[in-house]
Amino acid sequence: MSAGYKYVDVRAKASGSSEEFYKRTVARLQRIQGHLAEAPRSGRLRGKVCVITGVGSVKGIGRATAMLFAHEGAKHLYLLDFDETNLPDLKQAIEGKYPDVKATVQQGDASDEETIENLVKRAMQEEGRLDVFYANAGIATIDSVHNTSTEVFMRVMRINALSCFIAIKHASLAMMKANPSRGKEHSGGSIILTASVAGLRSGAGSVDYSASKAAVNNMAQTASYQLRNSDIRVNSICPGLIETGMTAQTFDYAASRGTTGKIGQLNPMGRYGVAQEIANMALFLASDEASYVNGQNYAVDGGLSSSHPVAPGKWA
Repeated sequence: MSAGYKYVDVRAKASGSSEEFYKRTVARLQRIQGHLAEAPRSGRLRGKVCVITGVGSVKGIGRATAMLFAHEGAKHLYLLDFDETNLPDLKQAIEGKYPDVKATVQQGDASDEETIENLVKRAMQEEGRLDVFYANAGIATIDSVHNTSTEVFMRVMRINALSCFIAIKHASLAMMKANPSRGKEHSGGSIILTASVAGLRSGAGSVDYSASKAAVNNMAQTASYQLRNSDIRVNSICPGLIETGMTAQTFDYAASRGTTGKIGQLNPMGRYGVAQEIANMALFLASDEASYVNGQNYAVDGGLSSSHPVAPGKWA
């Protein structure tokens, strides 16, 4: 470094003390999580029939997306989760707050082809159209490659990757069908897949989990070409570290050590995300605003995947 100059920690200067930054982060995330209470209903999904899988977790991306889709005027939401515990509450929350939106909840395995095929058929029989399918169901693992059995590897691939293949296969067939009597003049729709930054490059997940999410990202790219000229778009969302039921272990561990304020510090925003921030991307991709967005893998990660690893606070 040239004489007369000294290194300045730009991050610290910009954000103030770490404690102040964490307080601002918590306040901001609380506003994001509660924004539907005051946000106007703009009708971005008015009249659309949507399927969302993986909606069971109270803090999950699926539930946050279901609430946001309802807020934006979706006509009918078909909501699926393997664990039925919280499904009645979700249905009540949606229809209680949004009487114009119908919510159908179902217990089922998103990686079971018959379950998904029948759910799509039900939507077509009842509503005559399918506009959005958000394949969000998934699981995470944390074991090293030497501690991962082939059975676990294949289970993760089935739940995370096969479920997305099945969704693309059956949702696209339904979306190809026009139904002028139900307001759908031509083929078209949006298929959204939950992947992960772990599917973009190493460093964000175990081998089995990362491989499954890389497969999801590739399916979004490949399927978009297989469905060319159909006006059916296929895209994936790659969340970074998001506070959900799936990541509870990470947050609980940090809380036990008193280091909650350091969660997410490796990305340039210096924080973790919440489910509503992923739901916002899902809403964009589901809406007609994304009519020319196809075959893309969208990282929503605070900038984590924008760089090769660097020491926090130093120039790349």
